[in-house]
Amino acid sequence: MKTLEISYPDTLSDSMSLGVGELEKELKMALAVKLFEMGRLTSGQAAQLASVSRYQFLHDLKNYGVNAVSWDAEEIAAELENA
Repeated sequence: MKTLEISYPDTLSDSMSLGVGELEKELKMALAVKLFEMGRLTSGQAAQLASVSRYQFLHDLKNYGVNAVSWDAEEIAAELENA
């Protein structure tokens, strides 16, 4: 597995009222959520990046204002037809 190092100000964890470990977890999750939202990662890939289960990742998306599923009207109609 590759490692990405991100520099951030020492005061960032205090600004966000988080410990260093919590801050780094939050940053990983935010990156994973954004890449998922952009369609660059599947939910499984994003969960792996965030180091959480897929269930936890999908559950936590609401905290970031991101929908777990984004269907267009045609997809919704097809899904309702098959229900």
